[in-house]
Amino acid sequence: MTQWHGKNTDEVYTEAEIEERLRAELAAWTYEGGWIRRKYKTSGWKATLMVVNTIGHLAEAAWHHPDLAVSYAFVTVKLMNHAAKGVTAKDFELARKIEDVVLWRPGLEAGSALEGTPDDARFKYLKYD
Repeated sequence: MTQWHGKNTDEVYTEAEIEERLRAELAAWTYEGGWIRRKYKTSGWKATLMVVNTIGHLAEAAWHHPDLAVSYAFVTVKLMNHAAKGVTAKDFELARKIEDVVLWRPGLEAGSALEGTPDDARFKYLKYD
């Protein structure tokens, strides 16, 4: 078993450890009802489906699957390791990858040839925090 922050990857974190890691690493995520969770606001249905498909790809590649609540203009992601019956390093790692990919904005990267979407509401699909 691999070690992550001093814990085995399938070892369940305490509530205090979860809160500490969220504050340090995933400030937009919260802990509630045994899950770490994040709500992504979108510009509408098409954008919501893009976010869901992105999360689906990452989860399938990681073989660690979130629960999703999907509506017209938002996606709520909930992560908990079902086999371990609690939040583990796998949840934090997948949450970090989801955050990095879904919130990626190429127009903010210095020297990038990718400019990002135009500054026009018709082309924005995610409502960034």
